[in-house]
Amino acid sequence: MNAPAESGNPVYRRKLIGRVRSDKMDKTVIVEVVRFKREGIYKKYVRVRKRYKAHDEKNEFKTGDRVEIIESRPLSREKRWAVARLVDRKDSELT
Repeated sequence: MNAPAESGNPVYRRKLIGRVRSDKMDKTVIVEVVRFKREGIYKKYVRVRKRYKAHDEKNEFKTGDRVEIIESRPLSREKRWAVARLVDRKDSELT
């Protein structure tokens, strides 16, 4: 995935791990990434979540799966990420 640029240097893309929240679209999943951000005044850590639309070519990821997404070229108006790999399958499918 790290193809060299014209200068010969490798291209490093951001990676995030999150949970699939929706798989209703064709070839697209919505991945929710949860982070902890330090609050300014009281210096407490606050849970912050953000949702990304990620490309899923084969429609193989389902709601509840933990996946790793990787930065990619713009694929549509809002889709700038692609699913790289499955980290963890939803628990209910294992039983």
